[in-house]
Amino acid sequence: MPDDVRSESSVTERVDANTVPVPNLTREDARQRAGLLRVESYDVTLDLTDADGGPSERIFRSRTVVTFAADKPGASTFIDVVAERFHEVSLNGTPIDVSGYEPDEGIVLPGLAADNVLVVDADLLYTTIGQGLHRFVDPVDDAVYLYTQFETTDSKRMYACFDQPDLKATFSLHVTAPAAWTVVSNGAVETVEDDEETKTVHFTTTPRMSTYITALVAGPYHEVRDHHDGIDLGLFCRRSLAQYFDPDEMFTVTKQGFDWYHENFGVRYAFGKYDQLFVPEFNAGAMENAGCVTFLEDYVFRSRVTDARYERRAGTILHEMAHMWFGDLVTMKWFDDLWLNESFADWAATQSQSSATRWKNSWTSFTNLDKTWAYRQDQLPSTHPIACEIPDAEAVEVNFDGITYAKGASVLKQLAAYVGLDEFLAGVRKYFADNAYGNTTLPDFLAALNATSGRELSDWAKVWLETSGLNTITPHYTVDADGRFSSFTLIQDAPTVTAKDNVLRPHRLAVGLYNYDDDGQLVRTKRVELDLTGERTEVAELIGESRADFVLANDDDLTYCKLRLDERSLATLRAGGLGALTDSLARAVCWVAAWDMVRDGELATHDYLDLVIAGAPSETEIGVVQSAHRQLLRALQIYADPAWAATGRERFADVAIDAARSATAGSDHQLAWVHAVIGAATTAEQTEFLSSLFDGRTTLDGLSMDTDLRWALVQALVARGALGVEAIDEQAAADKTAAGVRAAATARALIPTREAKEAAWHAVFYDDSLSNAVMRATLGGFSHPLQGELIAPFGERYFTDAASVWARRTSEMAQDAVVGLFPSWSSTITDRIVELADEFLADTSRPASLRRLVSEGRADVVRALKARSVDAG
Repeated sequence: MPDDVRSESSVTERVDANTVPVPNLTREDARQRAGLLRVESYDVTLDLTDADGGPSERIFRSRTVVTFAADKPGASTFIDVVAERFHEVSLNGTPIDVSGYEPDEGIVLPGLAADNVLVVDADLLYTTIGQGLHRFVDPVDDAVYLYTQFETTDSKRMYACFDQPDLKATFSLHVTAPAAWTVVSNGAVETVEDDEETKTVHFTTTPRMSTYITALVAGPYHEVRDHHDGIDLGLFCRRSLAQYFDPDEMFTVTKQGFDWYHENFGVRYAFGKYDQLFVPEFNAGAMENAGCVTFLEDYVFRSRVTDARYERRAGTILHEMAHMWFGDLVTMKWFDDLWLNESFADWAATQSQSSATRWKNSWTSFTNLDKTWAYRQDQLPSTHPIACEIPDAEAVEVNFDGITYAKGASVLKQLAAYVGLDEFLAGVRKYFADNAYGNTTLPDFLAALNATSGRELSDWAKVWLETSGLNTITPHYTVDADGRFSSFTLIQDAPTVTAKDNVLRPHRLAVGLYNYDDDGQLVRTKRVELDLTGERTEVAELIGESRADFVLANDDDLTYCKLRLDERSLATLRAGGLGALTDSLARAVCWVAAWDMVRDGELATHDYLDLVIAGAPSETEIGVVQSAHRQLLRALQIYADPAWAATGRERFADVAIDAARSATAGSDHQLAWVHAVIGAATTAEQTEFLSSLFDGRTTLDGLSMDTDLRWALVQALVARGALGVEAIDEQAAADKTAAGVRAAATARALIPTREAKEAAWHAVFYDDSLSNAVMRATLGGFSHPLQGELIAPFGERYFTDAASVWARRTSEMAQDAVVGLFPSWSSTITDRIVELADEFLADTSRPASLRRLVSEGRADVVRALKARSVDAG
């Protein structure tokens, strides 16, 4: 790299990388830039070392050479970069004056030629917020680890670029790093130049790809390698986690995924080698960087977890792998079509997992977890179509939600049932063949599917993809004197309370009739699959059938809807029928319907408690059990009549203690019920049970008192005043890991004193030096169901502090604070909080994304107030 060729006027003020304002690229600016430019290549050289050859601490040097063409010579454009200091900026050999540079404006490039070479050599900044090039120091051994996270538009934090998805280019990367480091990027390592203290790694040039899926991971990572079907495979984690790494199962899932995708997608994996890296303080579950996928390192299980966590990890592996086609090979043109990435990846991951791995009931887990997420999101005032208008980059950052992921995947599952799975996959293959290495919009996908299915799907797309909200489907029937159906009708409506553009939609669904057999099990005795259209659809095939003990109007969960049960079927569930259903997917549909009825104020929390107590102990799907526990605890906190909520928690905790004691030794169910006690314990006797588990006076055969369970018990006992800061410090001293640091932060925020709550509140809203992971951990300990009165006074402060944090921090960090501390705690489910939210929202000058999140919190409080009144009645 050349020495500084610019004057000191090119040096900006010292920048705080965690709060620096970055360009909020608009769709119109992106459209204009894409209409002008054709980007050919990026050649990026990074120096991550200090003067002694060790890891640099705050800044790193980045030199970018961009080759691009302009359709209108003489025009101007801009390039994005977040830098502290420039050493060289030149366009076609002519220096560019950057004395007026501002990070949120980028660099103006005037007087473009037909063919251009731009050089930007600058000092850029590490972050500790999980965006850009994130720097982490392992508390175990002080080793430094780096990784990138660029979605949606944070590539500019590592190199100068035209940071939008439809300006694809090839990338060549060269990295100087400490000699002991492993360095990984999208391309394979081509050559390495070794020095005594440092090394420079040159990577092969990538195929054309978008900036946001480029990547760099560097540090003394532990590495395991394998090979499958011509693809080199790598798995990486921090060396202090190597003892917990389980690469065999992860490689197995990876190979199963590649086999399924190659068989069904028709195009082979396009990016050479395939590395998967588990990195610290990651903001999401994973990121689909081409050939260099990064994962939340919590998926390296250092303590015992239930099989639901292994299933979820496998689903995440398959989701990111699906992105190698949906998103990386073929990329949305702009974020209006983010669903073309995320919905398809969710659908493909679940389809491949249920078909090719040991988790054959993955659609059950999807119904129970993902669709529940979607149903909640779709009933908020911020609901939006799956394919929706995104005016700028900031707007898309709040759209990584249940609609874009789970609703979209649900609709694709229904579409596959509607046109036929074989025809659907044929359309997918044509879509890849027609658009490889390019950018697409919704019409491109529909064109491929129209061609292979023989159906014209534009009308289907308009009502399913371009409108918001969901339909409610309810069965209505009559029976004759012999107990047979004399009429059977499915009624569909389209509530427009929150989704003003909601419409009646065509549904492909199945109706199942279930009856008790001689063993007391509810088994399916009849199934009819049909197309539901309009407000009323007669099901003629069921006329004359004996009335069933239980009717399921969305059997096999083919469609996406709010499902309601007829009175006889609901009575069957309440009488223990939920546990008697033999089909796991049918049970999941019922669990979801029951939870939705609680949230809608149609099923009292009293009754939901009875349903969980009756159904959860016999539920075989451990993920469903754990979801039922979480949802019941949530209901007891915000949906239950406050006059009896503590009694409800006490009853549930007693049931959980008995279930934990009677569960099979060492089973997933035993562990799940112990965690249910941790969440529900209310009385002194129940707290004593937790204390005795913690100090060994009580033991459960097969229950491993490992590090994470000990932390969970410490946190539970601290929250209840049974342990103090000394216990936190002792456990933290015994667990000097990154996970231990986070667990201790949560525990300290759980201390039931005003001082502890003040400290946690200030840390979340005002300590901008906190890393993303520690901030989230602190946030997670602020509120507790048994501390309602203690934290109630913070409710009114929220609305001032939310505006403050949004103005200072990056969108992702601000979202965590604004969502995580919205006052929807047991003590703040009040009309006063609704009034304060209304006053906040009345100020239309506030950023739209902030107002959206506050409106969602308000909606939760309004819903909870209604549910409480029903429960009290």
